[in-house]
Amino acid sequence: MACAPLRSHVNLSHIVRTCGCFGIRRVIATGAARLHEKIARDGAEEVALEVHRSLPPVLDRLRAEGYQLVGLEQTTNSGSLFTFPFVARTALVIGNERAGLEPEVLDKLDRVAEIPLAGLPHSLNAATSASIAIYEYCRQFPAQAPS
Repeated sequence: MACAPLRSHVNLSHIVRTCGCFGIRRVIATGAARLHEKIARDGAEEVALEVHRSLPPVLDRLRAEGYQLVGLEQTTNSGSLFTFPFVARTALVIGNERAGLEPEVLDKLDRVAEIPLAGLPHSLNAATSASIAIYEYCRQFPAQAPS
């Protein structure tokens, strides 16, 4: 899990909590990231939180570690999360709550998935979107402990 600079520490805390629940042990955050431990709960202890200045160099390192980089964003080239085939070694990349994923980040991704929505507003909260995508990844790989 890799996150663009998020506006809300609450969202990052919810993402870390969700990762802890699903056995994801590494979250990379960028910018002025910090956790609210009451929100992250046990995830704050179970998940290694790495904080970096910016996302593009982190994505280069993740690719070198053998991860496929999958962004969660509404773009013209994104695939529906309903039918999106993840690979086992995936780094899910979450964008900023308002700006989404910046063009320089989108250029570094291998693929992009989006959550199809039927109503308004046309987007979900960053933490909610991350939770849905994490669930789908874990549904596809139930026996594999994510790293």
